[in-house]
Amino acid sequence: MNLPEITHQNIAQLLNKEAIIHETISQIQKDFGMYSIEISFDGNIETAYEQLMNKLGAEITNLLAKDKNKLQSILYRIDLSEMIIKNAIRLSLGTDTTTNSTQIIAHEIIVRELKKVLTRNYFKNIG
Repeated sequence: MNLPEITHQNIAQLLNKEAIIHETISQIQKDFGMYSIEISFDGNIETAYEQLMNKLGAEITNLLAKDKNKLQSILYRIDLSEMIIKNAIRLSLGTDTTTNSTQIIAHEIIVRELKKVLTRNYFKNIG
């Protein structure tokens, strides 16, 4: 079993399994919860990505305005470097003018947390 590559194009396909969605959301809730930030989810699998984008986007906007250090700590905890965020923003500038940096950061958080879940499941299955 090979670990799947996660790209912007295939994230929706990888997030189509209910268990993976719930594990990814739980990981996001855990990481943000360590900083007393609640990320709620209504359980609707069909809109999971959009819900996460909206919730994370609102929290990121708030943190950018009020507590950038906390945002940096959260990104460090999630294992998202400044370089990854800057590269994602730079790449998106050439392709989609409607995407703002808050949405890009939210998307990168979801991708990173999904990678954690898939990696954990991969090693559970081979062990």
